[in-house]
Amino acid sequence: MLVSGDSRSTPFNPVCTSRRECSGWIISRKKKKKKKNPVVHLTTMAALTFAHHILLSKPSFLHSTKSAHGFTTFVFVSSPLIRRHKSTQPIASSLLELGGIQISKQDVVKDVPTNNVPDLIFTKLGLQLHRRDNHPLGILKNAIYEYFDTNYNNQFLKFDDLCPIVTTKQNFDDVLVPADHVSRSYNDTYYIDAETVLRCHTSAHQAELLTKGYTNFLVTGDVYRRDSIDSTHYPVFHQMEGVRMFSPNDWNDSGKDGTSYAADDLKACLEGLARHLFGAVEMRWVDTYFPFTNPSFELEIYFQEKWLEVLGCGVMEQEILKRGGKTDNVAWAFGLGLERLAMVLFDIPDIRLFWSTDKRFTSQFTKGQLGIKFKPFSKYPPCYKDMSFWINDSFTENNLCEIVRGVAGDLAEEVQLIDNFTNKKGMTSHCYRITYRSMERSLTDKEINELQWNVRDQVQRQMNVELR
Repeated sequence: MLVSGDSRSTPFNPVCTSRRECSGWIISRKKKKKKKNPVVHLTTMAALTFAHHILLSKPSFLHSTKSAHGFTTFVFVSSPLIRRHKSTQPIASSLLELGGIQISKQDVVKDVPTNNVPDLIFTKLGLQLHRRDNHPLGILKNAIYEYFDTNYNNQFLKFDDLCPIVTTKQNFDDVLVPADHVSRSYNDTYYIDAETVLRCHTSAHQAELLTKGYTNFLVTGDVYRRDSIDSTHYPVFHQMEGVRMFSPNDWNDSGKDGTSYAADDLKACLEGLARHLFGAVEMRWVDTYFPFTNPSFELEIYFQEKWLEVLGCGVMEQEILKRGGKTDNVAWAFGLGLERLAMVLFDIPDIRLFWSTDKRFTSQFTKGQLGIKFKPFSKYPPCYKDMSFWINDSFTENNLCEIVRGVAGDLAEEVQLIDNFTNKKGMTSHCYRITYRSMERSLTDKEINELQWNVRDQVQRQMNVELR
């Protein structure tokens, strides 16, 4: 049943970031004769062009251009060097497979003022957990595909291999993100250079696909955001974006205007999706704000005795459609975070587990079986280490978390502010508790102490703070 509101509980957001919209926005197909997907094909061409420039050019910045086929490719210009924060983690591979060609890490992680991509993030590029049919994220993606294929007669084209390196125009301007929005800051977004980023959301591909003439589509991919460290936040996660467009012929006989018609169709579609994934659950719609939709909504379901936010959505801003040459149309769009839903459906307690290669984790999941409950294979003990320092005006918690991740990788389970005060001189002190824990083994006192001393050293040198 759908209700307009309920005071029983506040919404539970398993993977919700406080600095961005919690929807996942800034949020198997039945076998048939295979057709080549033109967008995937052209995007592969863009990736090949991108790789070609990397392999044949000197170290440089990424800048975007339009190729002959109309999709974004990348060229490089030289840039001065500056000291940057480097990870102390060993790098598994210095090459990335993109479009069948190897790309050097040095072309993405660079010692330049406008690059803040650490080594650890580079190692996640190209892994594409959402394309693995036996992985919880792949199982969930395919379950959503099945819903749209069944209910919309295969009308939605699917894209899950679009390059995560996009321009700031694609990532922000094309979806009307304000110039002063927090998501544009270097504190929140991974920049390769001043005009090129690792996408923060799959909406980065929306305008380009609309311009190419696609009207109903789903885009799934890995997205990147600098974030805090705890069991529900990770700097790389996965989203799905859905778009459906209407023409005047669709709503003229309905007695509704285009916006109302699209909003009603959107809600009916997503209520059906929620039932497909979670069964017969109670739902409610919450009015909200997104830069790229108006009106905008969040869908919540009452699941396991609490309200769970499922996704964010709305009727697309007409300005986006006009820029794509769709002046007479209306469209709806939604965005959801795969990890948030998968953690609930599969009972996965820690977001780091999605990246585990331990067979005790990976062997528990089977293609096509949604909602298999994860069985913890062991609960290794945590180790807590505290660190206090006087902060300065440039201090941000995201920068601290980047340093901790660079040193400890996925052994860092949580970074939590446990105390702060300001003395009579106006100096402010923060005390952070770092929780170290492996998902696969017990850590020794020696290795934890080495990690903590390394973190302290890196924080003092890179953030220019005074340790206490």
